[in-house]
Amino acid sequence: MSAVRAWAARIVVGGLLLLYAAISLYPFLWMVSAAFKDQYEVVAGGHLIPHRPTLRTIVDTWQELHFFDYFLNSLKVTALTVVLVLAIYAAAGYAFAVLRFPGRTALYRMFMALLFVPGVAVLLPIVLLENRLGLLGGHWGLILPFVNGSAPLAVLMLTNAFEAVPAELREAARVDGAGELRIFGTIYLPLARPVLITIAVLTAIPTWNEYLLTRVSLNDPDTYTLPIALQNLQSGAVQHYNVLMAGALIVVIPVILLFAAAQRYVVNGLMGAVKA
Repeated sequence: MSAVRAWAARIVVGGLLLLYAAISLYPFLWMVSAAFKDQYEVVAGGHLIPHRPTLRTIVDTWQELHFFDYFLNSLKVTALTVVLVLAIYAAAGYAFAVLRFPGRTALYRMFMALLFVPGVAVLLPIVLLENRLGLLGGHWGLILPFVNGSAPLAVLMLTNAFEAVPAELREAARVDGAGELRIFGTIYLPLARPVLITIAVLTAIPTWNEYLLTRVSLNDPDTYTLPIALQNLQSGAVQHYNVLMAGALIVVIPVILLFAAAQRYVVNGLMGAVKA
């Protein structure tokens, strides 16, 4: 009897999960479908599979609306943010995990406290500070806040990862005459590769998709990133939903490909950070 109940419970749970997955995936599938339709077929609605599929909408959106320029701007901001996050917070995580210095515990707790501060709460101070520093309106006015906003999670994960490295490895390297920088670069960083890739992905995705600070900070069309370009598609007097969905597809495809390529590392990195 208990086996039957367990079997029935699995069926119910599985059915609910499938229903939730279908509901969650439907908007994404509708977006993909609309990107391969013409405007008339999108407005007519009623079906997901295009009757007359075409790549013309995506090609025209990419070419005529200068999406390549916006793509390069997003790629620049995202790549520089990821590189700086990995370089700065890998060193910070090593310091918190291995080195001993005055105020170490208090400083680490301060970073952890920032996990609970919503980004919108510091939006105005960031804009005012950037205006005084002359960074407002440029890409560095986005990159530096993004790097700063990634600090709590990156420090937490890297500190845990480095603390999990056996201390005997560091002591053996010290006996062989290795300095702190060499130990960090040849022992700790390679062992933390899954966590580093995880942090890179978790930094790249929100940076690529960021809209609020980007909208407030940038005012020159030459500096616009993809989220702003996508919003501009929606600001016209006549809504061309196929063009809007084609733009949205262009924005999300790099994110999906990135996560698909790094999925194994992300799972291992998250498991390693939790175990640590």
